[in-house]
Amino acid sequence: MQEPVNWGILGAAKFAREQMGPAIHAAKGARLAGLATRSPDKAAGFQAFCPDLTVHDSYDALLADPAIDAVYIPLPNTLHVEWVEKAIQAGKHVLCEKPIAMQAGDIDALITLRDQSDLLVTEAYMIVHHPQWQRARQIVQDGLIGKLLHVDGVFSYDNRADTDNIRNRPDTGGGALPDIGVYTFGSARFVTGKEPQMLAANITWENGVDTTSRIVAQFPGFSYNCVVSMRMHPRQEMTFHGDKGFFKLTAPFNPQVFGEARIELHQPGLVMQTERFPAANHYVLQVQAFCDSIRNGVEYPWHLEDARGTQDMIDRAFRAARG
Repeated sequence: MQEPVNWGILGAAKFAREQMGPAIHAAKGARLAGLATRSPDKAAGFQAFCPDLTVHDSYDALLADPAIDAVYIPLPNTLHVEWVEKAIQAGKHVLCEKPIAMQAGDIDALITLRDQSDLLVTEAYMIVHHPQWQRARQIVQDGLIGKLLHVDGVFSYDNRADTDNIRNRPDTGGGALPDIGVYTFGSARFVTGKEPQMLAANITWENGVDTTSRIVAQFPGFSYNCVVSMRMHPRQEMTFHGDKGFFKLTAPFNPQVFGEARIELHQPGLVMQTERFPAANHYVLQVQAFCDSIRNGVEYPWHLEDARGTQDMIDRAFRAARG
């Protein structure tokens, strides 16, 4: 039997405590072994489900721990590149929250370090591990909706009352596009394998961060539009529309939290088929895929180059909106 991959987490973020920490703890082939935080109260939240956890009082101390094989980084966006680089230099495999960088060009140095180190270094883009998205790509590739002509999506929530939230702060890399544009952009790229040729954007700003963005783009062979917002009632949906049918994902980004993961496939004759994925946990599947890649060489479905493509699309949207 193979030894599990020993994981450490840099920082006791709420998302790490509620989602990724439990996912690492539950995933086959993984062991949550370390946490870096100076707060005993925050550490207690992790020790509640993982009592054998070793708590380090600094990020550097965790990276220096020889027992740690891989690190998960849930730090504010502006700290990602710095600590990914330090983790690689410490010889750790790295799974970093999205967006892994604030500019596409900053990912180039991470690609170089990854290649020099022969470590698995990637962005925590969990949706590509969910069977609903793997099925979505298959539907398009198999031509079940004919020729793809249009993709549209929306991802919204309202956090205007939470003024201290890092998503509402420019100093921590906040904004709707960095937080959730990665989903509406990256999912279209993942399903189609195409990159945008033209892009236009209309962005509403508050306190130096984008709060609502409306994007129109042209990909090879199909048009695209989306809305992402931190100031609208919660909604999420992605639709892929062809000349012989269309399908939509009804809880594409936060299944189980927002609703049941479903694909509704509409075909000629008003035929509609629904495929459900009620049990899949994309966070657990992400960790298992990461460990399987490290231990068994299984191809990992999301690379730094993929993250760079999405970040480039975000960068282009900001440039287009600013003129």
